[in-house]
Amino acid sequence: QLQACGGGLVQAGGSLRLSCSVTGRTDSSYAVGWFRQAPGKDREFVAAISWKYTSYYSDSVKGRFTISVDNTKKTVYLQMNSLKPEDTAVYFCASDSAPPIARIPGPYEYWGQGTQVTVSS
Repeated sequence: QLQACGGGLVQAGGSLRLSCSVTGRTDSSYAVGWFRQAPGKDREFVAAISWKYTSYYSDSVKGRFTISVDNTKKTVYLQMNSLKPEDTAVYFCASDSAPPIARIPGPYEYWGQGTQVTVSS
């Protein structure tokens, strides 16, 4: 199971840190990804990281967001800086059991419930 939290309302230019805790069959998880979905839009890849620290970012967040992992806590973090109104969406974390790290939703088997991020202008 995955539990995402840390969303909220922030002004443009501000920061938020999302957390995703992975419980249960953590030994079957190879990587955790963050996706986001704005109203009326498809679910979009944001960033992903393997438990061995290989990470990828979408071009839209590169340089502003940082994904990290704490193996002892089985938790993945998404530090979001310099937030923009277009970052407003529901953010989901998801677990994938096998390489390579996917940048599309399909290969991810388990999903958290989502956390709302709203960036005001």
